[in-house]
Amino acid sequence: MIEIFTDGAASGNPGPGGYGVILRSGKHYKELSGGFRMTTNNRMELLAVIEGLKAIKTPGAQVMVTSDSKYVIDSIEKKWVFGWAKTGFKGKKNKDLWLQFLQIYKLHQVAFTWIKGHNLHTENERCDQLAVAASKNRAAWQIDYEFEAEKNKSTLL
Repeated sequence: MIEIFTDGAASGNPGPGGYGVILRSGKHYKELSGGFRMTTNNRMELLAVIEGLKAIKTPGAQVMVTSDSKYVIDSIEKKWVFGWAKTGFKGKKNKDLWLQFLQIYKLHQVAFTWIKGHNLHTENERCDQLAVAASKNRAAWQIDYEFEAEKNKSTLL
């Protein structure tokens, strides 16, 4: 069993953001993080799950994802995302990330657990630290091209 713990953060929402991930399996432990100059909290929560799943090298792995994001957990556990996919994500945000998620999700046997955020859960607190630090590290910011293009398009309307 591979455990993945995730968190996302954005300052301003939209604003600078980041994600943090912990992967753990037996004696193996790995932390991942990344930051973006302009994004949203929900995008970072979802990207954290995607990056965690992408880091798994063996297809068909049994995975438990733990997140404090109701947006992510409910979208998957209540099967909303599968309905959205059937309608081409019409009117839904974060289509690009949900499509990435669906591609990587089907490679493994994934279960999800929701936990309350900022509730002294050790791994969730660490993921939050990673996400916030990445969101503040201007020198390492990436560009969330899909989000910025969509944001700019809606601003012009």
